[in-house]
Order: sequence, then structure tokens, then C-alpha cells
Amino acid sequence: MLASTFVVGGVNVMRNTSAAAERAKPVTDQIVELSHKYAPSVPVPTDPKTLVRLNAGVQIAAGLALATGRAPRLSALALAGSLVPTTLAGHRFWEEEDPGTRSGHQTHFFKNLSLLGGLLLASVDTEGRPGVAWRARRAVGDVRRETKHLRQTARREAKLAAKSLKA
Repeated sequence: MLASTFVVGGVNVMRNTSAAAERAKPVTDQIVELSHKYAPSVPVPTDPKTLVRLNAGVQIAAGLALATGRAPRLSALALAGSLVPTTLAGHRFWEEEDPGTRSGHQTHFFKNLSLLGGLLLASVDTEGRPGVAWRARRAVGDVRRETKHLRQTARREAKLAAKSLKA
């Protein structure tokens, strides 16, 4: 259910790329500028339409992956990453003059913030299975216990062997 909004939203953006690109232009310009500044070797498209299509493609693909349970942690993380520029581009309520429009964008902004929280939780969810860190800590504890047991057994056997040699 969490994924449905991204699939539908991504499809809508693909159908109406021009309007979405126009709304996203202030954000896409900043993304391009930052990418050239901090990662000049990474080929980032400069055209807002291309960036908007890429983001929509990520939302569709990751949304479908999350909905079908394929790589759910990775797809949730990808959706979280795509949601940030989407929200900043589409719901800039602080720039709106009209109170009704501002209120609508503010509601959508905080709804997306809530979705972001849900996606971040989904990205760390292990579906009841312990994560790698827990398994590593558990393995270390198991090795320590086994080593202690083997040490005690070896001492006991050595004492028995020493007694049998004396007798």
C-alpha cells in the first residue's frame, strides 16, 4: 500500500512531464549545480525534463519492487531518496501567496514527510529476522561461550590425565 502512491505519481509525471519539469526547475537547477560542484565526474543530466523522468522512473520501478516484495529495503530507500526532491519541487508552500494554495501544499509537504518516515522504517525492517549486526554480536557470544566450555573441558581432562599418570 505504501508503494501505490509512488507508482501512480510516477506514471502521472511520465504522462505530464512538461508541467512537472516546470515546477521542478528550481530544484533541478540546484541539483545540477551541486552535482557539478561536489561530483564533477558524475554525468548528471542538465535538462529538467530528463531529471523529472528519471525520478519518476525510480518511483515506478522502486514502487513496483516494494509492492511485490522484491528487495524491499533497497526499494524503500530508493523511494525515500526520490521523495525528497519531489517534495521540495512540488510543495514549496513557503513561496505561495494564496492561503488556500499554501495550505494545500503545506498538507502535501507534511504528508510526504510522513511517507518519508514510513519509507525509512521500511528500509531498515528485517521482517522479524535479525540483522547482520545482531547476528555478528550473537556469533561472537557463541564463540566466547564455546571457547570457555572447551577451556574448562581441557583443564578437566588434563587433571584426569595427570591423576592417571600418577597412579
